[in-house]
Amino acid sequence: MSDTEKMTNSEQEAIDRQVAELNRVYRPLTPEGRVQQLYNDFKEEEVMLTSSFATNSAFLLHLFSQTAPHQEVIFIDTGYHFQDTLLYKEELTELYNLKVEDVRAEEWKFEFTLKDETWKTDQDLCCSINKVEPLQEVKKQYKVWVSGLVRWQTEHRASLDVFEYRGGMIKFYPLVDVTKQQRDDYIREHKLPFHPMVAKGYASVGCTHCTRQGDDRSGRWVDTTKSECGLHT
Repeated sequence: MSDTEKMTNSEQEAIDRQVAELNRVYRPLTPEGRVQQLYNDFKEEEVMLTSSFATNSAFLLHLFSQTAPHQEVIFIDTGYHFQDTLLYKEELTELYNLKVEDVRAEEWKFEFTLKDETWKTDQDLCCSINKVEPLQEVKKQYKVWVSGLVRWQTEHRASLDVFEYRGGMIKFYPLVDVTKQQRDDYIREHKLPFHPMVAKGYASVGCTHCTRQGDDRSGRWVDTTKSECGLHT
């Protein structure tokens, strides 16, 4: 159901009950258990797994590669990723034998933001064109959207549960209550690669123009009130 479609009260209540029951079942589980349970409750073709191949990706994608090795991974190619991110994407894709589909804005729209340097004057518009819009049509094909959001990243994310209904989809955050230390321990324990920019002081990695060194997400959209690209709001 799209954002523009209106639900009846009974439909909304049914979704609220479904999400509440999913949270009841999944909250006590480990991240591994949550991913395994997901495929008991939903078919693989109903699941949309997105990854930015950023700092949580080694953990999240390893879980899925172990449980659902044929699950497609959708990567939003904004055209402004760091070269380190693109190399990391290649590394994890090969390491986990991932099936990755790249989606991106229409070329003329991307070119507009490039020539206009939209990230300088209207960051929300730039994110909308290059991140949010390319996923709109894709989202319609799925029931559940999996993302690697965690509570410690931002104030907005601090209130997230394992499941929520937002933007016309059920959203699933299997790592939501994982601490930074737990994430790092998992990556080391399984001998997985960290994003190469972590060692350079980048705790969160997005597009080149809007990412700086910093803890958690403090290096994203520096000196602005912006903390989210719009995909998850």
